[in-house]
Amino acid sequence: MSKPKSRRLQKKLYMGEFTEYGFQLSCDLGLESEQDFSKLLDQFISLIESRDLVMAGGGDKTQFEAFIWSAHRYGSATEEDIKVISDWFKALPSVAQLQVSELVDANYGVSF
Repeated sequence: MSKPKSRRLQKKLYMGEFTEYGFQLSCDLGLESEQDFSKLLDQFISLIESRDLVMAGGGDKTQFEAFIWSAHRYGSATEEDIKVISDWFKALPSVAQLQVSELVDANYGVSF
């Protein structure tokens, strides 16, 4: 059995009470052009920034994938963030097969 990690070490390793959570999102898109995708991406970035979130990912006019988490150190995305972002994508007529994960550990629970 391993020795429990000190609070200081847990903080450095983003473990325990310092775990940061985020979620994955993917969908198929039916956009006409890359310019339409660029507009969609700009609108999406405005949405996540308004919720103090950041993302890594990308795509093109046919598909989009991203991992979304808090812009604040030791912060986390919330269930409300998942709902707001899911609802935003569901309202778009060009989006099909939206998949959104549950909250996962942003440092140790993400596999691509």
